[in-house]
Amino acid sequence: MPASLRSSSIKSAATHTTLIIAVVVIAAPVLMALLFSTQTPAQIFSWPPKFMPGSAMAKNYLTAWHDYGLGRYMLNSFYISIAVMAGKTVISFTAAMALVYFRIPFKSWIFAFILLTLMMPTEIMIVALFELVAGIGWADSYAALIVPFLASATGTFLFRQHFMQIPTSLLDAARIDGVGPFRFAWSILLPMSSNVIAALAVIEWVYMWNQYLWPLIIIRENSRQVVQVGLRMMTAGQDATNWGIVMAGAIVSLVPALLVFMLLQEQFSRGFALSQEK
Repeated sequence: MPASLRSSSIKSAATHTTLIIAVVVIAAPVLMALLFSTQTPAQIFSWPPKFMPGSAMAKNYLTAWHDYGLGRYMLNSFYISIAVMAGKTVISFTAAMALVYFRIPFKSWIFAFILLTLMMPTEIMIVALFELVAGIGWADSYAALIVPFLASATGTFLFRQHFMQIPTSLLDAARIDGVGPFRFAWSILLPMSSNVIAALAVIEWVYMWNQYLWPLIIIRENSRQVVQVGLRMMTAGQDATNWGIVMAGAIVSLVPALLVFMLLQEQFSRGFALSQEK
């Protein structure tokens, strides 16, 4: 075997081995949670560990869904995620369109300021945000979980970069034909932005689905609480934590985000390949 071919085979084997190890490390917690979700506490804490499905699968999942209200929490998270995802997409789309196609004074500085907000995590603004939301009477409401998250610097950045790669000849042709801004956005920009919209939808869905700290602070009524806080309440609501039930709840809560990503994964990948878009 030639030395170059041997070297290529060794590199390929090393690459595949590294990838397999990475997949196993990443997937191991999920696989363990799936396994524990079928077991009783005695089976989970047995020694040596039992790496086989247990006998409490149906009981654990039904208990998590009905007795601990997981279904209600997931429905709340679903509503909130849909509302924020749609709102952020519309606002980001229109903001990016304004930054690219309209004559706005200091729009480069405005865009720089928008990017600067990416460095400010929500956690550092929680006290001020809580006082603002409580002051206008939105505490313990769905509006408190939706409205503060409708603006997106990430979405504005993605749409702006996408719009800047669209040939200016399209805009010139639209102007010659007397096409106004709304029709230009609806008939030309929107159909050409489906991949970016899908990418942003996945990002914002997962982000909102995983919200924990802000809902924990602003929501007091359990019937309005989100799924991540609901999972935490499952551990606090038991005298002795049944980790089989908790893991069953965690596995069920993974499904919606996983489905969204699987349905939009192709568009998600294309949405980030901005440099390759024509």
